[in-house]
Amino acid sequence: MSSNAIPTRKVARRVFASEFNDAGYTFKESDDERAPIYLLLPSGARANRVFVVGTLTEKEDIGEDSEYWRGRVVDPTGTFFVYAGQYQPDAAAMLRDLEPPAYVAIVGKPRTYEPDDSEEGDVLVSLRPESITVVDADTRDRWVVETAERTLDRIEAFDEEGNEYARMARERYDLPVETYRDRAIEALESLEDDRAPEPDAVDAD
Repeated sequence: MSSNAIPTRKVARRVFASEFNDAGYTFKESDDERAPIYLLLPSGARANRVFVVGTLTEKEDIGEDSEYWRGRVVDPTGTFFVYAGQYQPDAAAMLRDLEPPAYVAIVGKPRTYEPDDSEEGDVLVSLRPESITVVDADTRDRWVVETAERTLDRIEAFDEEGNEYARMARERYDLPVETYRDRAIEALESLEDDRAPEPDAVDAD
């Protein structure tokens, strides 16, 4: 991609799985056929692209006529479902070649769909990856910290006058925004737990 094209791409928002999966409302901000489609986050922000880091715990080729990979990527709050096929060849190749468990960073676009066997109005959210990169535990930890900070920032701004996406979230979702503050704090606490010494690693007297 040329450097000239980069500014037209939308910022990839950091979001935890618990909030991503609670979202389900998508919208455009113009009637242009090529206008970007945004996912409305319950904490009061729009996301055309997201940036997530987590553990790829399993993968499966669910395609019939051609490869279509589904991956489960877990962060401290829940699971992202990632789908990549012939239109995402690089991401599909990564899912094919990776052996779980592995830390991965993913930039991609949210996709919403209603399952055939679901109750009416039950919308599921998945991630169509543009890129999948193998990362280390430190990168995963930094993502958790930065995503918690971004989430808390969105919640702090939720009641500000003129916050149109927060207003939309209140109208579209019957979800207490404080839930996402709690999840962000729990995610940070999970890092502290990970750093705690194992019981058998402590020297005995």
